[in-house]
Amino acid sequence: MAAPVPGPVARVRQALTSLGAADTITVFDAKVPTAAAAAAALGCDVAAITNSLVFDLDGAPLLILASGASRVDVGKVAAQLGTGKIRRASPEFVLAYTGQEVGGVAPVGHPEKLHTLLDESLAAHPVLWAGAGDHNSMFSISYAELRRITAAVEMPVR
Repeated sequence: MAAPVPGPVARVRQALTSLGAADTITVFDAKVPTAAAAAAALGCDVAAITNSLVFDLDGAPLLILASGASRVDVGKVAAQLGTGKIRRASPEFVLAYTGQEVGGVAPVGHPEKLHTLLDESLAAHPVLWAGAGDHNSMFSISYAELRRITAAVEMPVR
């Protein structure tokens, strides 16, 4: 009999610890699928919430870690990358590449490493909160540590 496949939060926890980051995952009784809901539950500024947004870049996933207080300017990001059109990925695309559902996507814990960009405006916050793989879980981390564990490219994305 095959061993059970760990759930998305367990995969995020495993990724955090294997990358040398602290396991700071908090599980809430209620769902926190949006930046506003997460900020309200945590009592923090919505700008300190790190949205993990998956985009479709010519059929390949592009993960943008962006402040919950703003929208990603995909035209600006495409120009900086020197590439064509970046489109918001479908929920099926997101699940296929991350193993996590939209609204709970974490910066880590995916089946394969994703090309990742990090919104440089997040550096203004000493503590960031990011999704931990489902709609009820978040983890805290510093900007420098998030950049390190994701190997993200820093850039303005809004």
